[in-house]
Amino acid sequence: MDPLIVITNKDAGTADQETLDVALGVLRERTSVEVAATSDPGELDGVLQRAGSRRIVVAGGDGSLHAVMAALHRRNQLGDAVVALLPLGTGNDFARGVGIPLDIEDAARIVLEGEVRETDLIVDEVGEIVVNNVHVGAGAEASRKGHTWKTRLGSIGIGKVNLGKLGYPIGALQSAFNHAELHLRVEVDGKVVNDLDRPVLMVAVGNGANIGGGTGVTPYADPESGSVDVMVSRAVSPLAKLSYTMKMARQGSHLEHPDVDYHRGTTVSVSGEAFYCSADGEIYGPERQRSWHVEAAAYRFVLPSAEQAVFD
Repeated sequence: MDPLIVITNKDAGTADQETLDVALGVLRERTSVEVAATSDPGELDGVLQRAGSRRIVVAGGDGSLHAVMAALHRRNQLGDAVVALLPLGTGNDFARGVGIPLDIEDAARIVLEGEVRETDLIVDEVGEIVVNNVHVGAGAEASRKGHTWKTRLGSIGIGKVNLGKLGYPIGALQSAFNHAELHLRVEVDGKVVNDLDRPVLMVAVGNGANIGGGTGVTPYADPESGSVDVMVSRAVSPLAKLSYTMKMARQGSHLEHPDVDYHRGTTVSVSGEAFYCSADGEIYGPERQRSWHVEAAAYRFVLPSAEQAVFD
């Protein structure tokens, strides 16, 4: 088994450290492990500089995974790296989408025994990356509000078996009724799938299926497919918004909504009125135009086999 370098967050709480210690116990039974705690991009660069050929294990959530992948991409090391994940976040959307168990001991066994497979990445026009999902409109506002609800509800329950996963649907419901419609032009592989005369509630571009702690906004997205899934919601009337958000809470049934279109492609462009984006949970904007493309098989990731996968 290759040696491992486990990258964790210096600011992680006591509970996360205790969970990580359990995972490290499993890993150290089979191989040598270095733990590197980072708190800023400079420290992360230093860790990656000395990682060498070791397998890079991200101990954290979607934000931590995004930070490490972005640093590897910036350093032109992504193609040479093998990356694995110990899901310690509250949302863990990428882990959920690819079937990495949220039980930390099981996840550690995937790091040791999983399959190293080529995995896609989303890259925008300025070179910024998206590991899991990027969405604009009400979805970005829902992410902002949903983070607050995930924190509040995450304390109700035991460990990761709690109500935190309801955060995004609640945030979506709040933002749907407080968020103005947007007039956006959406193109997938050069084909216009929505024009400025048809207002939208949100647009999601998925390399992975889930956002907001397990909400399957692009439920058929597969980061090994060489393409992304694009969900366009035009549910802008009050009744349509209510129906749409209620269906979204029921894991993918929003695709049955008459105001929802679903597409697949390799390039996506969004332009028009000023909008905000949420990329792997990071909010930025306002923007007038953004475009993304798929870099197929951009890096190697340790994924569970069909027998090992656990979909929550």
